[in-house]
Amino acid sequence: MSAAPTWGLVVETTLGTGERKHTEAQVVAHVTGSREEALAELERRARSYSPTHPLSPRRRRLLRGGDGFLLVVDGAWQSFVTRFTVAELLTDSAAPQAPEPEPVPEPEAGTAPEPVAEAAPPAPAAAREPELDADGVPVRPAWLGRRDLS
Repeated sequence: MSAAPTWGLVVETTLGTGERKHTEAQVVAHVTGSREEALAELERRARSYSPTHPLSPRRRRLLRGGDGFLLVVDGAWQSFVTRFTVAELLTDSAAPQAPEPEPVPEPEAGTAPEPVAEAAPPAPAAAREPELDADGVPVRPAWLGRRDLS
C-alpha cells in the first residue's frame, strides 16, 4: 500500500505598486492526504487571506479554478491578484534523506528464526494532530521522516 501523496499549497501574490508591481510565490504549507483534502485547506486559507495591497479595497472576488482559487481585489486605482494553487509534491531537495535500510542477515540452516516483536499500537488521534504555529502552518513538515521520498 503506497503512502498518501503530499500536496504543496502555493500562494502567488502581487506585491508593490506601479512600475515595481510584481508577483512572488511561496509554498505556505503541505497537506498529506487526498487532493480534495488539500483543496479544502487551500480554500480555507484563500477565504481568510488578507493581501497587503490594495490599502483601501473596494471589491473582493474569490474564484475557483481547476487547481485552486483566484482572489481579485480591486482598489481605488488598480486591481491586485492572488493565486492559490494545490500541486502534488514530487521531489524536495531540502527533504531529509531517509537512512538506508540495514540488510537482514540470512538465518543459518537448522536454526529457528527469532520471533518478530509486535509493533506498538498506533498513537491516539490527539497525539497525531500536527502542531501549528500562529499562522496555522505545521511546525514539523508533513514529509519529515517519510521513507518514500527520495
